[in-house]
Amino acid sequence: MILETIKISVEYVRVSKLGVPHNYMRHKTVVVIKCDNCGNTFQRDLSKMDHRRLNNNYFHVCSNCNPKRFAQRKGVERRGLWNTSVDKDIDIGRF
Repeated sequence: MILETIKISVEYVRVSKLGVPHNYMRHKTVVVIKCDNCGNTFQRDLSKMDHRRLNNNYFHVCSNCNPKRFAQRKGVERRGLWNTSVDKDIDIGRF
């Protein structure tokens, strides 16, 4: 789940050929995400993410969790939907 987007400014020092130090700044955008598997919050650079995945319709997994195991578990939950009877009252928004 995407919580917020943060802009971070980082200042660097570059030394020219003549030995004169120059300060310069770079700005980057960081996305704060809550892991759908363990619930921990983590940050990821916006430039390293696919822009189509920047909504809550996708699942987000942190680097501490195993994404393949998480995907297998979600697949089992989706297959369980096909085995239910027609007369059950299931919230469609859950899946």
